[in-house]
Amino acid sequence: MRIAPLSPGDPERLGDFELLGRIGHGGMGQVYLGESPGGEPAAVKVIRPAVADAESRERFAQEIEILKTVWGARIAALLDADPEADRPWLATEYVPGPDLRRHVERHGPLPAVLAAALGATLAEALATVHKQKLLHRDLKPANILLGPNGPKIIDFGLAAFTESTVSLTAPHTVVGTPVCMAPEQANGERPLGAAVDVYALGAVLLFAAAGHFPYQAEQAHIVFGMITDPDLPPDLSGAPEELLPLLTEMLAFRAADRPSLPTVVRRCRALIEAQGLTVAEARRRLTAFTAAPGTAGQAVPAPAVPGAGESGPGTPVPPSSSSFPSSPALPAPPLPQQGDPTGTAVPPAPAPPPASAQVPLPPGNPGHPPGGRPSSARHGRPGTSDLRHSREARRAARELREAYAAGAAF
Repeated sequence: MRIAPLSPGDPERLGDFELLGRIGHGGMGQVYLGESPGGEPAAVKVIRPAVADAESRERFAQEIEILKTVWGARIAALLDADPEADRPWLATEYVPGPDLRRHVERHGPLPAVLAAALGATLAEALATVHKQKLLHRDLKPANILLGPNGPKIIDFGLAAFTESTVSLTAPHTVVGTPVCMAPEQANGERPLGAAVDVYALGAVLLFAAAGHFPYQAEQAHIVFGMITDPDLPPDLSGAPEELLPLLTEMLAFRAADRPSLPTVVRRCRALIEAQGLTVAEARRRLTAFTAAPGTAGQAVPAPAVPGAGESGPGTPVPPSSSSFPSSPALPAPPLPQQGDPTGTAVPPAPAPPPASAQVPLPPGNPGHPPGGRPSSARHGRPGTSDLRHSREARRAARELREAYAAGAAF
């Protein structure tokens, strides 16, 4: 676990939670690792005094009310909160594990069958949110935690009730993450419907399977221009062929042309079953794969603190092969060690992962200019320390990982 120590100005306790260290920080607040009197860990989020004005308090109180309302097996649950405190705070379920953004940046995209398992899981979770008359409005890789019990959605700070006539967002103001934002959301249209979360999920799945977003550029205003151009199709380069039809529909320009979330679940299920797996088997393999990426039964140290949400364009990473070669069954990996929790915070710079799990990242943040597309070139990943520099070993390790994800006995 990589937790920064408390600073001299940090509180030692918020409500009943003893604060043990810093998980990260964002524009509005600080996130701490807390512990209840009974030993229950929690991610405790508090507004920074510098931004604790009336509007920030009102938004924070709304987030708490939404978290009291929303529920689901794939939602990080609210544990306690005090919006009226001198420093308003809320405590949510602690999810040990990296976020999807950090996982893909470090270890590369998911094999197609695991991306489909992720899609089915998240689509079902969002459908549950929508049944509660809520829209997430800010689904992105950094808001999906890959815990030891499967993916969980966090950060309902921009969520809204679908039937509410009250908005805390000023007219002509757009909120959200540009690279995962639907065209109607980027255009400032109101009211928004369930299709905005379908689009965002499509962007998340594209990132998970191909390592980049549908539209990317160095500057946010260029991304907005690309998203809102009906004649510029999304960049689906590097996505597995079997996922292309579904991604194309989920990222359709017109909200009415996107599939419903139950349809997304069914389509992902069909892709999984075509590989001879059940959805439950694929999801267990997704959990094992993300808990110990790049291993075949080897234990790996816990991941570093996951990052916060992207406030602008994301960073492309090399796509993974979508093929699934036949292979003898490999042993299931051991239970993962506990990693660090996260909210929407931006953590301190993480330490590099150990050599057995380290994956080189492409240099810089290439993005791409309007009309440009991210590179889809492959990059090998290191193998064991003894064979790290062997190209053949890297290729063999990659094939074993993909074979394990697709066909290992469970």
